[in-house]
Amino acid sequence: MTRRQLKRWALRSGFTLLLLSIVLFSVYPFYYAILTSFKSSSELFNVSYLISRLDFSNYGAVLSQDSFLQSFSNSVLVSTLTVVISLLFGLTAAYALGRVDFRGRGSVLLIVLAVSMFPQVAVLSGLFEVIRGLNLYNNPFGLVFSYTIFTLPFTVWVLTTFMRQLPKELEEAAIVDGATPLVVLFKVFVPLMWPAMATTGLLAFIAAWNEFLFALTFTLTDDQRTVPVAIAMISGGSAYELPWGIIMAASVLVTIPLVVLVLIFQRRIVSGLTAGAVKG
Repeated sequence: MTRRQLKRWALRSGFTLLLLSIVLFSVYPFYYAILTSFKSSSELFNVSYLISRLDFSNYGAVLSQDSFLQSFSNSVLVSTLTVVISLLFGLTAAYALGRVDFRGRGSVLLIVLAVSMFPQVAVLSGLFEVIRGLNLYNNPFGLVFSYTIFTLPFTVWVLTTFMRQLPKELEEAAIVDGATPLVVLFKVFVPLMWPAMATTGLLAFIAAWNEFLFALTFTLTDDQRTVPVAIAMISGGSAYELPWGIIMAASVLVTIPLVVLVLIFQRRIVSGLTAGAVKG
């Protein structure tokens, strides 16, 4: 083996080892949650790295709680509506910012980006007053309103970037045929932007699905809470008496929809990185 081949082999081995370390670091917490969810209370503090037996009692305990199922449906409703509203407003804003020349367009984009940098806790008190003023406290639509505020800047920024990549000739040809701006947006551009929309929509869904602070602050009763808060409300007498098996089972059930969505849209997510490219 020559020195060049040895160097190439060392680089490949190091790169492979780095990838394996990243995968292990990313996947192990979820694997440990699955491992713990199959343990009974007496087995929780026994160290083990393999699933010795399948005990579904923790999953049965979670699914038998009507409050958890209601929280799960609330999360589905809130996250789905957040994605739909964010994409609808994001597309129209991206068309204006990406295809229409007007004075101050760059400043508007910078303001949109600056808004997304504010931490949630910085606007929590003011947003709480707004939610109460709109009579949306302890209402899933109050969460939809607050989540949309924080996902919309990111959606607008990303979709504007993809919108700018689309060729001008398509828009000019549609305008010559008598198409209005709305027709150009929804009939010409939207079919080309499905990969970008899938990427931004999935990220907005994950953000809304996992959000905790607003869901804890703007909801009061079990029938209006989302799953992150519902899991946090599972309690015991002390840290050692917490039903960790049930908590881990609930966490696994909550994570599965996100994993399924990523697997379904993984091709569109990857192709979203090159959305707007054309051949010929």
